Parts: sequence; C-alpha cells; structure tokens
Amino acid sequence: MSVFDFMSRMKNLALELINVNKIYSNGLHAVKNVSFQVYYSDFIALLGPNGSGKSSILGMISSLINLTNGFIKICDFDIKQHSSLAKNNIGVVPQEFNLNIFETPLQVLVSQAGFYGISKVFSLPNANKLLKELRLIDKKHTQVRFLSGGMKRRLMIARALIHKPKVIILDEPTAGVDVESRSSLWEYILFLRQKGLTIILTTHYLEEAEKMCNRMIFLSCGKIQKDIMMNDFFRTIKNERYIFYLKEEIKQLDALRKKLTGSQIKLINELTIEINITSTFGISQALKLVESYGMQVIDIKSKNNKLENLFIDSVNNEFDNKS
Repeated sequence: MSVFDFMSRMKNLALELINVNKIYSNGLHAVKNVSFQVYYSDFIALLGPNGSGKSSILGMISSLINLTNGFIKICDFDIKQHSSLAKNNIGVVPQEFNLNIFETPLQVLVSQAGFYGISKVFSLPNANKLLKELRLIDKKHTQVRFLSGGMKRRLMIARALIHKPKVIILDEPTAGVDVESRSSLWEYILFLRQKGLTIILTTHYLEEAEKMCNRMIFLSCGKIQKDIMMNDFFRTIKNERYIFYLKEEIKQLDALRKKLTGSQIKLINELTIEINITSTFGISQALKLVESYGMQVIDIKSKNNKLENLFIDSVNNEFDNKS
C-alpha cells in the first residue's frame, strides 16, 4: 500500500481505538490493550458474553467511562483533547430506557438538541422529520409513559440522531420488543446505513448480526478474539439450515421449489420454511429469492448458528480462565 493510499484510508476513519485499557478501582482489568478501526459507513457487530468488555468499551467511546490509558478518536477527534467535537459526532442508544416519561416525543427531541447548542428553530423541523421516519409522528404530543416498548425504542433512536451524528452506537436496540417491532427497527437501521451512517451494534440476537452487519468484532476476557468481515465468516459455512419466518401464509411454494433442489427447502408450517444455505448459495441470495415470490420475511434464525457456537466457546474460555 502506498503512503497516499494509507493516508486516504486514515482520513476515512470514523472511529479508532488504540491500546485501550480499562482498570476499575476494584482492580478489575475489564479491557486489555484493545485496538480496532471503524471506517465510515461500516456496520460493526460488537459481540461477546457478559463480562467480555463490551459495555466498558462502549462507555469509554461515549465518554461515560474514563479510559485508564490508550486513545480513542471519533471522526479524528481525540475524546480527551477535543471532547466536545468528538461527542458531537456520536449518538448513543442505550440498552435501558432512560426517557423522561412526562415529556412528549417532540419535547424529548428538542430538549436533546438543546444539549448540543441547537436552537428550537433548527431542531424542530429535524425532530418532526425523525418522528415521521420512525412512525411516531402521530404520537409526538403524547407523553412517553403512554408509549409502547417498541415506540420508546424508536424514540431513543430518534433522540440519538437529533444532532446529526456520523457514528451511532446501538446497545441491544431490539431487546424486549416483539418480532414485528424488531422487524421495523431493523428496516430503519438498514435505512440509516444506506444514508452513510456508521453503526456499532451490540445484540444478543445473533441472527441480527448475521443479517445486518458487514463486520464482526468478538470480545472475550477483555480482548478481541475475532475481527472478521461477515462475508469472510459466511464463506466458512459449508452446509447449514436456516429457518425463515414469514409474515403471511406461504404462496407459490412449488414455484420456489423449482428454483431450489428438493434438499434445499423444507416446509415447516404455513408461515415457516427451512432452507439449506451453502458456500455458493448464501443467506442474502435465499432472502432475495423468497421475497421475489411475494413472501415477506420477518425473521431468520440458524439451526446451527456459527456465531452462537463462537459465543458458547468464548463463555467456556472465560470460565476456564477464571477457574
């Protein structure tokens, strides 16, 4: 790689961690010399079991937790030297609900914009735009306490976007919501990526990471165990069965079968089919094929999830290290 190419890539960095450590006052070394780079428009899955260091890393990136040592840059702004500029470029959707239940969605967004020095004149149009995109416009004057769990999740995403950050952290964004709400959230998150937003996702729904992210960083015992592009990860799949959950009763199954061999598709019930995924016929191809026959897929799960197996292995590794 030439010096010019190297410099060009460096300018495309949305997030950079260099030898980051976190040691808590009780002596716990939660994050150990973690380094990674995230480029603009990347969609990263930050995965790992409880205690692997995910929360500490996210806390340090969002400046809620102080680094012990190391460096973190957001859009080339060091979080210590240029704290305000770094914070202006990042939005955070926490796992726990932390909304003022007596405010309305519109008030929540306008108030949040005010924290970034954005006046109501400028924030109000953007707030209405976000509420419309997230299907909350008809609830903009309803107090948060009367919103459903799915609506609160969508409002928290809108709040994280109100100051137009370039990087957004989604910490378990679909936790505790029903399948339909999860599906609509996925759709909007993918819409954000298409707009060029850089996204860092943590989730325990590992099929979400498989379906949406282009790269996976897997943590164990405070260290990076695996950092791999999803396409490369899927190339290791030789023969796996995936369950496709459909919104409506299956149509044109016979026509779909003609496109696949008999061993590639299996009918589970009127709303569920099982498809064999291989190294030459991937999940994205299967999804496009199913939807081309008018079947809307609301969820996909692996019967033998490679990420799930990696997750279990890392838990076992952490247990062994603590024994």
